[in-house]
Amino acid sequence: IRLSPASRSLFDEPLAIAVHGLGPRQQVTLRTSLRDETGQLFQASAHYQAGDDGELDLARCPALPGGSFSGLEPMGLLWALQPQKPFWRLVKRDVQSPFLLQLEVFEGHGERPGRLLAQAQHERAFLRDGVRRVPVREGRIRATLFLPP
Repeated sequence: IRLSPASRSLFDEPLAIAVHGLGPRQQVTLRTSLRDETGQLFQASAHYQAGDDGELDLARCPALPGGSFSGLEPMGLLWALQPQKPFWRLVKRDVQSPFLLQLEVFEGHGERPGRLLAQAQHERAFLRDGVRRVPVREGRIRATLFLPP
């Protein structure tokens, strides 16, 4: 799995996802998952077919029907994350710690994933390196000031 940026990105930045070394026109299922600060699991999955060269670039290959979304959605595996617990929402309370995103590539399509072919982890941070977080308490005002480096 090739990610760009490689290991860490800001939560609102695009994340390019590609899978290399697959067989020509091989069918695979990609799954993303993360746990929120309370430990609740969020997941999304999509079915893809590699190109004739065994390459799969989510910016060029549309997701096939049957997963969390279909069509050309390069960031679909992120925006389609759904909670395993009904009516739960993904909320970030401590912006100083990143979410840890897990990406997995499974063989084939279907209800039960096939053999695990590859996996990767990626941090989705909320603060750029060097940003200072300053609590503000003045009278009845309670706020947080974020200062760039």
